[in-house]
Parts: sequence; C-alpha cells; structure tokens
Amino acid sequence: MVRASNSNTVAYAPSKLPDDAAEMQRFFSSELQKIATAIAGLSVGHLDKTTVAPAKPRDGDIRYADGSLWNPGSGVGLYYYKGASSTWVFLG
Repeated sequence: MVRASNSNTVAYAPSKLPDDAAEMQRFFSSELQKIATAIAGLSVGHLDKTTVAPAKPRDGDIRYADGSLWNPGSGVGLYYYKGASSTWVFLG
C-alpha cells in the first residue's frame, strides 16, 4: 500500500479485497489511484531511502541507502549494484 504520510513514495502493496461485492468499485478505484501515485513517483526519479540491503540484488539496481541501518560503504547516498564484482558502488 502507498503510505499516506508521504505522497512521494514509490511503494505499493494491494489492500485486502472487500467482502461486500458492492464495495468493489470503490476498492478498485482506490487501488488504481495508489498504483498511479507509485508510478508517478518513479517517473520523476524518486527513490525512498533503503534501510536494508536487497536480498537478491541484480546488476544495475539503484538504491538510496540511509547510511545508518544500511551502509553499503560510503554512508548515506545513491548506490548502484555492480553484479560482476558483487559490490555496491557509491554515486553520491
């Protein structure tokens, strides 16, 4: 689900389907809005701070490390994953 407290987030997880079929139209409308908000954040290049290393990083992944809970090497900042050497490269 998109966190309401930060409209710049790119995270999305679907909500639980309603039990009442009459609520489906409202449910789908709300879900589509949350998806649109997440995509809009991505389209302008927004990255949420990451507090844990990805479990299975792939070559070319980009993350914004918080530098505290997850510090890939040079503190807070942007990193990309260089798969050939299995390292996170600090971008700034």
